[in-house]
Amino acid sequence: MEINLEKLAFDIDFHPSDNLVAAGLINGDLHLYRYTADSVPVRLLEVHAHTESCRAVRFINGGRALLTGSPDCSIMATDVETGSTIARFDNAHDAAVNRLINLTESTVASGDDEGCIKVWDTRERSCSNSFDVHEDYISDITFSSDAMKILATSGDGTLSVCNLRRNKVQAQSEFSEDELLSVVIMKNGRKVVCGSQTGILLLYSWGCFKDCSDRFIDLSPNSIDTMLKLDEDRIITGSENGLINLVGILPNRIIQPIAEHSEYPVERLAFSHDRKFLGSIAHDQLLKLWDLDNILPDSGATQRNEAGEIDSDDDEMDVDVDSKSNKGNKTKHASNGHASGGSSNFFADL
Repeated sequence: MEINLEKLAFDIDFHPSDNLVAAGLINGDLHLYRYTADSVPVRLLEVHAHTESCRAVRFINGGRALLTGSPDCSIMATDVETGSTIARFDNAHDAAVNRLINLTESTVASGDDEGCIKVWDTRERSCSNSFDVHEDYISDITFSSDAMKILATSGDGTLSVCNLRRNKVQAQSEFSEDELLSVVIMKNGRKVVCGSQTGILLLYSWGCFKDCSDRFIDLSPNSIDTMLKLDEDRIITGSENGLINLVGILPNRIIQPIAEHSEYPVERLAFSHDRKFLGSIAHDQLLKLWDLDNILPDSGATQRNEAGEIDSDDDEMDVDVDSKSNKGNKTKHASNGHASGGSSNFFADL
């Protein structure tokens, strides 16, 4: 099943309980589609959400609203039923907003092009945490709900761990040889997998984030731009060469290619709410919906959650990041500073 978006898309997200999928486009538009297995998808909304590209999109508030982020530094909430603007915050970040992720029912996180991660509390209607941890753009974010920790990758080649309970940057890896572009938590929370620009997968052991414990170098010579956790042992990767692969982790192996976008770079992957479909977008301007029962015969046995389970708030990871530590030849310096209880009332009407 294909949807011709007619423009390059940067992000997609599925409704948490309905057959709806949203896409953020390069021209600042937000599209919303209804899909079924036996009919052509129907576009329900087309909203010009931002003056610049729409880089990030997430359903929030149980699917009643869509949150979008843009290089124009704004974050906007759009009503799913009417397409009307619920709220808009024009200065959500000091730099381009690159990523959005749901944390809990009442909190979301956003990451920008200068390495800042912000946490927004929809009940308090404000920015509750801000972490200036990276020296380059935030490429991906994932969340460990048990440990209440945000893990982020960046163009500066590092992985960071931000502790929401203690409101601080708790760990940051050494600089790798290239940009880190994607991150998932695996093996019931014991491993963190990062995709890189050179196609190498870096594996970190939980609590030991200074350096990776393993590398999978035979996956692809092309960048691993996006990853999805299928279960505790397998991930789905999207690459610059247009291939979507099923990959095993520990043992590390390419199980099989499962989908493709010809030779167009894959931008983002996402599961539908019932995990019947895998959604993918690429530079061919197509949103493809793949039937998981067809491409993965055992997909019904996979787990629903993307984040791994962490048993405890490990003391061994409770190490403050030294903001004065040597960052090689980098001219900017990450810090473990934070701010809470900001005055941003962008969620006031949600």
